[in-house]
Amino acid sequence: IRNCSARLKQPPKTLNSLSTTIDDGLTSDDIAGGKLSLTKKKEDGLGKIGSTATKVGMILFLASMMLSLPITLIPISILRRMRLISNTQREKFSLRIGSFCARWLMRLIPFARVTTISPEYKSEDDDKPCIWVCNHASMLDVFFMLATNKKLRDNARPLKIVYWKDLEDNPATRILFTMCGFIPVEMKANKPGEANEYNPSSVKSMFRSVKKAFDEGFDIGILPEGQLNPNPEAGLLPLFGGAYTLSKMSKRPIRMMALSGTHKLWHPDDSIGMTPTSRDVKVRCYPCGQKIESSDQFVATFTEVVGTFGATGEDLPKNDLDQWLNGQKWKARQSEDQ
Repeated sequence: IRNCSARLKQPPKTLNSLSTTIDDGLTSDDIAGGKLSLTKKKEDGLGKIGSTATKVGMILFLASMMLSLPITLIPISILRRMRLISNTQREKFSLRIGSFCARWLMRLIPFARVTTISPEYKSEDDDKPCIWVCNHASMLDVFFMLATNKKLRDNARPLKIVYWKDLEDNPATRILFTMCGFIPVEMKANKPGEANEYNPSSVKSMFRSVKKAFDEGFDIGILPEGQLNPNPEAGLLPLFGGAYTLSKMSKRPIRMMALSGTHKLWHPDDSIGMTPTSRDVKVRCYPCGQKIESSDQFVATFTEVVGTFGATGEDLPKNDLDQWLNGQKWKARQSEDQ
């Protein structure tokens, strides 16, 4: 106590030393023209106890999903085997049940603090079948998409997600994905950040399944990064233009979603894994923008819109966001390049 008292009585020798003298959470962040600006230091991290509690809640949620999904989906499977419902009905019922389980289990086991941001306006294309694209940074992403689906896409068509077939090694995801009719694609197992190697025949099968899904009244969900991004703060992984190819082939518009913070719960890097550093997760759904005319335009727009949100948890400035969604920013970039 005497040491602290003596320290506080000593005036700071320089403006920069003020941040070491004041211990109330304030730091100097700008010294210009002799004027010192002070800002509140942002707290980062849950602390050991908070991280452990969040981890326990997350594991309990996943265990509950693994238990509840078989119990709730078995009756649907029996109805299908008895041919009382069609295959399409089975998939739609299963998707509703999966979304219901994820939504209510997250409410009962609030291991995450979820914020949803809906589109600011609607357009005439909102009612059209479309292709949804989203970033991908955690194994939890699909559960957050299911849990927020009703709020963000209320009254929209059911969504079939294209996924890596090896995810079927997990019992919970295998039951959910196969019962919902999600579309698998085969590729070699790789580490986050490594190049994807797809099975060509599997890709052809995927395109056929997508066409069938559209005919049956589903929307399609694609993760253009193709794998988990271990460092979304540094930007997106190399993007694949398959979403644009599907859009052009099916004449369906592309809609964008974005996730932020999921990797801070369950990180794709095995050395970090289930060591939560934050409970805050944001899920953003964007309004339908201008028709995308090329694969390059899709990559640029997705990078600016979704990449920014995934890295920061915040949108671009409103004017920039609107201009990327309506295509003006892309046209301006093309003009600059020419």
